[in-house]
Amino acid sequence: MINWLSKLGIGLKKSSVKLTDGLVAVLTQQKPDSQILEELEEVLLTADIGVQATNRIINDFSHRKLDKNADISAIKQALTEDIEKILHPCEQPFTINKPQNMPFVILMIGVNGSGKTTTIGKLAAQLKDKYQISFIAADTFRAAAVEQLEEWGNRCHIHVYKGTTGCDAAGLCYDGLQQAIKAGDDIVFIDTAGRLQNKVGLMDELTKITKVIKKIIPDAPHATLLTLDATTGQNALEQIKIFKQAADVSGLIITKLDGSSKGGILVAMAQETALPVHFIGVGEQIDDLQPFKAHYFARSLTECD
Repeated sequence: MINWLSKLGIGLKKSSVKLTDGLVAVLTQQKPDSQILEELEEVLLTADIGVQATNRIINDFSHRKLDKNADISAIKQALTEDIEKILHPCEQPFTINKPQNMPFVILMIGVNGSGKTTTIGKLAAQLKDKYQISFIAADTFRAAAVEQLEEWGNRCHIHVYKGTTGCDAAGLCYDGLQQAIKAGDDIVFIDTAGRLQNKVGLMDELTKITKVIKKIIPDAPHATLLTLDATTGQNALEQIKIFKQAADVSGLIITKLDGSSKGGILVAMAQETALPVHFIGVGEQIDDLQPFKAHYFARSLTECD
């Protein structure tokens, strides 16, 4: 945990510097009052925390009874507590409740480049000692995506169901799930396309895949996980809206927090979507993807000791 927390702090450094430098600059001028709250609002918005979350924090802050001689560390502590309060409902562990005689189906969605395929590999690598896993390479138009999934399959000794380039993704899922059932797989990860250039096509494909999955396993997919690249900032909120229209998103995975100055977007997501955040990623290694913990994230974001 110590190594992970250290990486989280380092990964969020750009985000925390943006937030805390602005906070310190404001608070060294004057004590919290109506004028400073306006300046604090600007700092929070600049840190990608979003309008709704910022308004909530400012409102909470305005009702706090801080000592008139409160120093910066005390005010940072108060801000950290307010941020953690927003994040905490989204701290929900990812659980696998495998149906009897059927695999637990995880539908992975997200735009191309969000780290979706890599996330599949990392999660599978963490689960493979406990479960028999297979992959379905349903991003059929991108040969690179299939190859990347195969690399993870080879690395983790996990079977990959794939078709010819450009084949029907839903049909591939149908065949792959049938084979996974025959093989006695415990978990099946389905890697999907994320081409937002054609939103209608994306929605139609995901809807079709979901319908096909249900023909074989009526209560599947058991989890639909949306992978989001933290570096996209406020654009991630728009991605959530689009994918929620196309699929029943059950949880979020936030990647590429390391080196991003937009880590505050997670606070905006928590306030505006209330979706569970199951995992966050701050590096390339398998163990750099870890369950989301609101307390540690809030303190890393504000650099609160």
